[in-house]
Amino acid sequence: MLVLIDNYDSFTYNLVQAFGELGARMAVFRNDEIEPPALEELAPSGIVISPGPGTPDEAGISKDVVRRFAGRVPILGVCLGHQCIAEVFGSRVVQAGRILHGKTSPVHHDGSSLFHGVPSPFTATRYHSLVVDPSALSPDLAVTAWTAEGEIMGIRHRAYDVEGVQFHPESILTTYGPVLLANFLRRTGAAVPQAALRPRLPVERVGTAS
Repeated sequence: MLVLIDNYDSFTYNLVQAFGELGARMAVFRNDEIEPPALEELAPSGIVISPGPGTPDEAGISKDVVRRFAGRVPILGVCLGHQCIAEVFGSRVVQAGRILHGKTSPVHHDGSSLFHGVPSPFTATRYHSLVVDPSALSPDLAVTAWTAEGEIMGIRHRAYDVEGVQFHPESILTTYGPVLLANFLRRTGAAVPQAALRPRLPVERVGTAS
């Protein structure tokens, strides 16, 4: 069973639905609803830290969950969750040079792990005003995805099965979102039906970032 920490975000249940379409069983807890020791009793196979408003320090138990479970179960952070992972391992999160809400961008990547089977670049949907500062990235983390402008769109811990993505894989405008989520889900030991992995067709010119 996956555990998802909900950072009071309107996209949380889109993410839950996207995992559900891949066959995942999920338990959802708001970031002030449960303490990390109680999560131990659930014996999650993986943990997802959701998007949300605000900063990583305002994300309730999210950072504590990353600290407690990193290296024990696979962890995926999305948007704010990605930023929480960055801060836990010593990176800095800063104001973005451009604020993108509901915009799409071509995202390039290294082709491994989450991005296995995903073309580079692919179209990803972005809703964020903060980014991980590339000049203050922890040596424990590797950049896995980026924009042409050099903005960090994905990170991976070099030793633990912990990854973050700044974009929203659950968005209908993210063309290979189901493949990305399935790649994470498989790392938790789950089987993913092949029929669920059809890439989404791009939608013409809906808020493309320029």
